[in-house]
Amino acid sequence: MAPLPISFTELLSLPQLEISPAAIGFNTTTLESDRYICVREKSDEASAQVVIIDLHNGNNVTRRTIKADSAIMHWSKNIIALKAQRTLQIFDLDAKGKLKSHAMSEDVVFWKWISERALGLITDTTVYHWDVLDPAQAAPIKMFDRHVNLQGSQIINYRVNQDEKWMVVVGIASQQGRVVGNMQLYSKDRGISQAIEGHAAAFAEIKLEGAPSPTKLFTFSVRTQQGAKLHVVEVDHAAGNPVFQKKAVDVYFPAEAVNDFPVAMQVSQRFSIIYLVTKYGFIHLYDLETGTCIFMNRISSETIFTTTTHEAASGIIAVNRKGQVLSVSVDENQIIPYLLQNPANSQLAINLASRAGLAGADDLYQQQFNQLMSQNNYVEAAKVAANSPRGFLRTPQTIEKFKAVPAPPGQLSVILQYFGMLLDKTTLNKYETIELVKPVLAQNRKHLLEKWLKENKLECTEELGDIVRPHDISMALSVYLRANVPQKVVASFAETGQFDKILPYAQKVGYSPDYTALLQHIVRINPEKGTEFATQLAGHEGGALVDIDRVVDVFLSQSMIQQATAFLLTALEGNKPEQGPQQTRLLEMNLLNAPQVAAAILGNNMFSYYDKAKVAQLCENAGLYQQALEHYEDPAAIKRVLCNNAAALSAEFVVGYFGRMSVEDSLDCLREMLRVNIRQNLQVVIQIATKYSDLLGPHRLIELFESFKTFEGLYYYLGTVVNLTEDGDVVFKYLQAATRMGQLSEVERICRDNNFYNPEKVKNFLKEAQLTEQLPLIVVCDRFNFIHDLVLYLYRNQQFKSIEVYVQRVNPSRTPAVVGGLLDVDCEESIIKGLLKSVSADAVPVDELVAEVEKRNRLKMLLPFLEDMLNAGNEQPAVYNALAKIYIDSNNNPEKFLKENDKYDSAIVGKYCEKRDPYLAFIAYQKGQNDLELVKITNENSMFKHQARYLVARRDAELWNFVLSPNNIHRRPLVDQVVATAVPESTDPEDVSTAVQSFLQNDLPTELIELLEKIILEPSPFSDNNNLQNLLILTAVRADKARVMDYINRLTNYDGSDIANICIENGLFEEALEVYKKSNAHTEAINVLIEHIVSIDRAFAFADRVDQPEVWSRLGKAQIDGLRISDGIESYIRANDPSNYSEVIEMSTHAGKYEDLIKYLQMCRKTLREPPIDSALALCLAHVDKLHELEDFLNAANVANIEECGDKAYEAGLHQAAKIFYTSISNWAKLATTLVFLEEYQNAVECARKANSTKVWKQVHEACVSKKEFRLAQICGLNLIVHAEELQEIVKQYERNGYFDELINLLENGLGLERAHMGMFTELGIALTKYRPDRVMEHLKLFWGRINIPKMIRACEQAHLWPELIFLYCHYDEWDNAALAMMERAADAWEHQSFKDIIVKVANLEIYYRALNFYLQEQPTLLTDLLSALTPRIDVARVVRMFERSDNIPLIKPFLLNVQSQNNKVVNNAINDLLIEEEDYKTLRDSVENYDNYDPVELAQRLEKHELVFFRQVAANIYRKHKRWNQSIALSKQDKLFKDAIETAAVSGREEVVDELLRYVSGKN
Repeated sequence: MAPLPISFTELLSLPQLEISPAAIGFNTTTLESDRYICVREKSDEASAQVVIIDLHNGNNVTRRTIKADSAIMHWSKNIIALKAQRTLQIFDLDAKGKLKSHAMSEDVVFWKWISERALGLITDTTVYHWDVLDPAQAAPIKMFDRHVNLQGSQIINYRVNQDEKWMVVVGIASQQGRVVGNMQLYSKDRGISQAIEGHAAAFAEIKLEGAPSPTKLFTFSVRTQQGAKLHVVEVDHAAGNPVFQKKAVDVYFPAEAVNDFPVAMQVSQRFSIIYLVTKYGFIHLYDLETGTCIFMNRISSETIFTTTTHEAASGIIAVNRKGQVLSVSVDENQIIPYLLQNPANSQLAINLASRAGLAGADDLYQQQFNQLMSQNNYVEAAKVAANSPRGFLRTPQTIEKFKAVPAPPGQLSVILQYFGMLLDKTTLNKYETIELVKPVLAQNRKHLLEKWLKENKLECTEELGDIVRPHDISMALSVYLRANVPQKVVASFAETGQFDKILPYAQKVGYSPDYTALLQHIVRINPEKGTEFATQLAGHEGGALVDIDRVVDVFLSQSMIQQATAFLLTALEGNKPEQGPQQTRLLEMNLLNAPQVAAAILGNNMFSYYDKAKVAQLCENAGLYQQALEHYEDPAAIKRVLCNNAAALSAEFVVGYFGRMSVEDSLDCLREMLRVNIRQNLQVVIQIATKYSDLLGPHRLIELFESFKTFEGLYYYLGTVVNLTEDGDVVFKYLQAATRMGQLSEVERICRDNNFYNPEKVKNFLKEAQLTEQLPLIVVCDRFNFIHDLVLYLYRNQQFKSIEVYVQRVNPSRTPAVVGGLLDVDCEESIIKGLLKSVSADAVPVDELVAEVEKRNRLKMLLPFLEDMLNAGNEQPAVYNALAKIYIDSNNNPEKFLKENDKYDSAIVGKYCEKRDPYLAFIAYQKGQNDLELVKITNENSMFKHQARYLVARRDAELWNFVLSPNNIHRRPLVDQVVATAVPESTDPEDVSTAVQSFLQNDLPTELIELLEKIILEPSPFSDNNNLQNLLILTAVRADKARVMDYINRLTNYDGSDIANICIENGLFEEALEVYKKSNAHTEAINVLIEHIVSIDRAFAFADRVDQPEVWSRLGKAQIDGLRISDGIESYIRANDPSNYSEVIEMSTHAGKYEDLIKYLQMCRKTLREPPIDSALALCLAHVDKLHELEDFLNAANVANIEECGDKAYEAGLHQAAKIFYTSISNWAKLATTLVFLEEYQNAVECARKANSTKVWKQVHEACVSKKEFRLAQICGLNLIVHAEELQEIVKQYERNGYFDELINLLENGLGLERAHMGMFTELGIALTKYRPDRVMEHLKLFWGRINIPKMIRACEQAHLWPELIFLYCHYDEWDNAALAMMERAADAWEHQSFKDIIVKVANLEIYYRALNFYLQEQPTLLTDLLSALTPRIDVARVVRMFERSDNIPLIKPFLLNVQSQNNKVVNNAINDLLIEEEDYKTLRDSVENYDNYDPVELAQRLEKHELVFFRQVAANIYRKHKRWNQSIALSKQDKLFKDAIETAAVSGREEVVDELLRYVSGKN
């Protein structure tokens, strides 16, 4: 079998990846590029998911739970576009974020990616583009409106050319039994559309011979009733390009593929080949430029529904219905030899080889080139060489040939024309580049060289760079860069001063030059650039590329201290431990040469690992004492610097520096500083002591200052810490120092504000200090209550003025304590009174003063002071309290003072009076409403009448609760006084109300009844009080129910309704009934009788007595609830009340009281027209079988829900009544169902026809079938089977009942219906396979085009109808299965001619060889005939090997002789072996003469041993034919065939052979 020009492989199978077969289809599986396949699986709403297969990542499968109507993956990125109804969303799956979202205003019927950035969206009316990566483009942009020719078409593709100026929408539609293709071609620049008939289309570009720019093409394919065509046309013709001639070529479709049509088209940019795929799985390859058909074959037996370009192979990828992912591409090794088999395709082969750089046409090119050169047609020869595949003719030899050709007069030389062709077409190789550049540079035309380099037309090499360098170093650098010559690139960078590019370049290409030498060179040229370059080398990410010390040596050798410093600062930025020596070196060279720079470096704290001792010594030598101190660690050195250079150091630094030292070292240094120069260093020492007081310890610092007797230092140091410390000793030391310094105001401040000193110790110190100003001592004693000591100290020292100062200025509130102290020391009263007069009375706490004086029994002494205060307008309660006590003790009319005065504190005065006079205490407590105290004093002294009057007037509920508490042992005598005296005396309703409420709250019902009877039943202002009467009855209800009826009869002004309800709540139903009767509340009265007394008979008697409608209505409700239906209806009728009709209807219906209900409903209809009433009346008439009255009622005006009535009558089995109901409203559907129950089948069918409802037809049909009314059942069935969803149920119904003939009859009658569908033909076929198999073939032949063939195939398989099964396979284009079935069921289904027709159409080549095995076993005599039919399709060599293994070669001898013309080695060997076995030397001679593809030596060696001379003669001829003269002649001599030997010698033309034969013959003679 000749090799195919395509490579065809199956990349994967989707079912093997557990993809559901139901999800493999056009609407659920998308293939936007050769990167991703996207499948939407949806078994139910809960399990919807999207499956993504990454074809570039080992077919990795990702499953995501996503609900969407459509999902398509980006061409190359992990981005998915989702469509759910009208909402579009774009998600980046790697970033796990949403890129965009938009809600369309109309449905999107088709969409796909049209570029790396944009989606194409097609709705029913419009085409949009949407750039999903442009943040500014929030919504899709309208491109154009759809053409009318696409109306009713299913959109299957949308294509856009590279510059997005041309678009085409492709759709298909079914018309007149075939699939029609419609396309809309749109030009963006022109803004116009063109309607085209076509099924598949694509855009492409091709570079034509001599064209300066690519030609844009549009290709499409269409199959019409007249035939199929492929069209290739040019769009947007570019000026300067040759005009592309429009192509229209025929597309071949096999005769059996009647309904096949193109479904997809892809164009290979590399090969310029069109891949055209059809629905039935055929692939066509066409040359884009010429339209020539290159190859056509079938690649899939299943429908292919999507394709895309396969970039890696310059082919296509396709997916079919079985889920096979297929790849088809050009076989680069076979395509050219395949084309060359047909001489007519030679030029196509040459063009394709040149275009794609393919092997196979090199000999033709070489031959053509040599021929043109020999004809002196050098220009054409140059074209051939320039276009040669893979440039195999573009060699130095070809260049030399063209250089040797003289230039035509007035024209360019051939070599320059050759170079011009190459420059127009491609890039020059290194030989061509060198030859072209030399003359160009010689003519100083560098601009051309620069242009070619920019256009990438030259192959850059080191040699080219060396040639260019003398002329232009920058251009040479560009060449070296392209040629990747690192050492020369670096040298050129250095030479051109582009130092900053050296390191990035070297890092990029992995080149490591001698950076130190390079740096020395750069430093000499440009020190600043040298610094930058050195910094780059040292700061390299992968580590320093040079030794830092060597770089520093380079700079120092040129005395470049500044540059060396700048370099080291950058190089040592990492501050690493291993950089310690370099850090030391940097600081050393700057401390010696530029101390200020070193100081700045040290000040920035950039380094940590240098030699600190060395740097410290250098800093001290350079006068940088601060830096020296920062680096010294030796305490002796630190002391030396601090003591000798303190003046040169800032105080701030010295203070900060001490923070680094240990406590002991700090104290030593401070002591040394004070010892060396106390005047100079005292302030710094104070600052240090202040800052580090907590660390060094205040006590040790105090000891330090005291050791040098510097109270000044101690004062200023402690002044900064005294406000912060909580140490009393420190504060005391500060007070001592301040006293010594004469700072009495500071002493006073500390005594007043500080809270941590020892007051006793300070008091004693101040007393001993004998200060001229006693204010600090006064403050301490005042704060810490040393008043007695203070007064004693001042009194003994005769400092009365200080006492006055204290009470007047310092703290007048301490006057009581001072007076007490003076009294204790027996001070004269005149002095004390004078002191009191000198103090502001408002500032003296009178109560304390009174208490102090009262304790010493000197209270009268204050009377003048207190009266003066009153006269001065002072109204403090304490003043009045004191006066009250004085008046009480002196019995100076105290009762009047207590009653008239409101300013005293009643609690204090009352308490004071309790033991002296209880009544005065009662007056004081009553005045101040001191309730508890008043109750206590009255209880203790049995003053219950006073207490009762106070309680009634007080009106305090809490106080009432307190005294009426069960815990009060005095409650009974108090209640007696309240009832007997306090309440009867009161005329204020509020007083009485509060008292009554209190009795209620404290649960004293008996006492309350006594109180209320006293108020109400006896004449009083409150006898007719409504609330009190109510309260009396309520209290009796709770406490004494026997009195309630008496109160109800005696009292008249109570609330009857409320009282009755309370009686009911407490079970006093007769009392409640009496209240309602007394108030003529008849409705409430009967409610009591019905609901509480529960006596329907008493209720009837009461209703009959009052005879009111509302009473009868309430009675009727109770009777209905008590299931006394008839009595209840009678009561409602007497009440003429239809309001409760719903309950009456319901209860009466349940009880079956239809006659009584009819009376009630007739009463209701007099006043109401409600649907429930009329409906209930109609049903009652139906129930009592008054059908004539029912008809009259329905014919008269009514508002009954007749359909609902009919339904209820139907459910109740009242079918005659239901018939009347349904007839009256013409409800044919329900009437038909009712008639079925009445067994009026004919009428039921007529009603079903009028109803025309599937549900009704089903009910009537089921009834007719169950009653075996098959004629009527068929009428119903014909109206059902036209609905595909009902067909299965009808079939199952007949089959369950065993009515097989009736089923077949029904389906056959249905085939003639206008609405007959595929399901009917299919189900009839299935029924025939089960019950009438002899009629199946006839049915199939008539209706195979209208049958669901896959379903029918399964039925035939189950019924073992093999001929019919094969018939179906053939008509479903399942040729593979047809052939297999015929072989597997040969006894029943095989027929030779049919099998031959089938076998040639199978797609699986393996079936051919299985068929040959089958014939070998079953029909060996027909094997040759089968082989003749399969000859063009089978691998002859494989067939031969197969029959060799079974030793049946003789059976296929005619076949072998027929195919020997192919000159196949395996065939030739088989024929030769067979002829040798048959001893047919004549045919063998012809075989070896005419067909030379065999092993001559092996065959000749076999034949020369044959016993027949004729075969040995054939062996001699084989030797002669293959120039083995000696062996041929020897064999002829052996058999004495001298004539043959002479002929062999003559043919050989070799003298030695002839001489040897002559000597042999002569010897014989």
